[in-house]
Amino acid sequence: MKAFLKEVLAGLAVDYADIRIEESETTRIVYRGRELEDIGTGFERGGCLRVFYRGNWVIASFNTVDESLKELADELAIQAAELPPRDGGLIFLPALDEIIRLPRHEDPRLVPLAEKQQLIHDYNRLLLAPKQIVSTVASYLDSHRTVYWYSSEDRYIEQEFVRTGFSCQAIARDGANIQQYGESFGRAAGFESLRGREGMVERVARIAIDLLKAEPVTAGTYTVIIDPLLGGIFAHEAFGHLSEADHIAENDRLKQLMRIGTRYGVEELTIVDDPTLPGENGSYGYDDEGVPAQRTDLIKNGVIASHLHSRHTAYLMGEGVTGNARAISYRFAPIVRMSNTYIVPQNRRFDEMLAEVKDGLYVVGSRGGMTELETFTFSSQYAYRIENGRLTKMVRDATLAGNVFETLRNIDAIGNDLMIHGGLGGCGKDGQSPLPVTTGAPHIRIRNVVIGGR
Repeated sequence: MKAFLKEVLAGLAVDYADIRIEESETTRIVYRGRELEDIGTGFERGGCLRVFYRGNWVIASFNTVDESLKELADELAIQAAELPPRDGGLIFLPALDEIIRLPRHEDPRLVPLAEKQQLIHDYNRLLLAPKQIVSTVASYLDSHRTVYWYSSEDRYIEQEFVRTGFSCQAIARDGANIQQYGESFGRAAGFESLRGREGMVERVARIAIDLLKAEPVTAGTYTVIIDPLLGGIFAHEAFGHLSEADHIAENDRLKQLMRIGTRYGVEELTIVDDPTLPGENGSYGYDDEGVPAQRTDLIKNGVIASHLHSRHTAYLMGEGVTGNARAISYRFAPIVRMSNTYIVPQNRRFDEMLAEVKDGLYVVGSRGGMTELETFTFSSQYAYRIENGRLTKMVRDATLAGNVFETLRNIDAIGNDLMIHGGLGGCGKDGQSPLPVTTGAPHIRIRNVVIGGR
């Protein structure tokens, strides 16, 4: 493949060019209630070709991989030459030749479709077992992807990726009261990682039933302990996106807010993005610009330490590349994205943090939310009242709102129980969704959180 890709880019009169070809195979199985709604396997092959000349990118995606790509490359180079010059450049890297293969036992293509169907059928049957559960959605997904990448720097990288996961959603009913709850599990690992998850499936059904008795939370300002799932979502959505340099480079106010060296948190607060974690959804060896993956400290000891970059944004801002240019598929050009983003654990135990709260909330999971620069709103899946250091009754419909930087300053305890969550979903940005990522955090305690509710 390298010789073919090298021939496609040979002789282009541009500053830089790269070509990425992807081959992928995906299996999807969905049960809705007791019915099998969808089952099948699909195969795709295509690519993306980019040229950069005098500050301008010209990009095309394609499905035909043959000698005609040379004509496409020449055509893109001509289009780039006709554009007026712009400020900007790229960080260039030396020649490279690397192939990254996965262990054969992790390839989900080697597992029969019937075996995959039986697994998600059994999990769905567990969900439906309690009489209060009136409907379910149980989904299975796996994918195997090979990416061939070459640049005009004579840099060639061949990477293999796998992803497997499943999600479960249960709907419980008591008369006119209807409640639902769901969880998902997913990793960059083989099919066997999905076995033995009955405990998670039974928990989904149990919480959906418990929510039938939960009352809406009373709105107010609380001391809140957020669980690792919601803590990870907060780190990703509320702060991680602010760290993506394509936004910063275009926004003078954000440049000021996200200036390296600015303090926004307690000394114990460190937030990182790390695509080198083994087996996680957001992990990779090289990004889609051929830059090696690396851990990047976004906040270190409470102070903004770095931003996430593509080659272009690193050049524009005079900072180093971080290996965060990613695309969800060959149909898209890479843009600045997160990978595995999490809050680094400290030394507080959950029971210690709980015992110090006289009147508060323990908020669990996320139903999604929205951010607008430094403001955020997140809806939890459920919560518990904290009274005199103990968890008491379950409540629902708790929505957290506030200012990101003020919230970071109000963190007063960080737990020792980091959990990384992948799942079947992913991150969305600029029309590219879902990009495989993970989020993570230990339990976090925050003072003065505004909670919307009844």
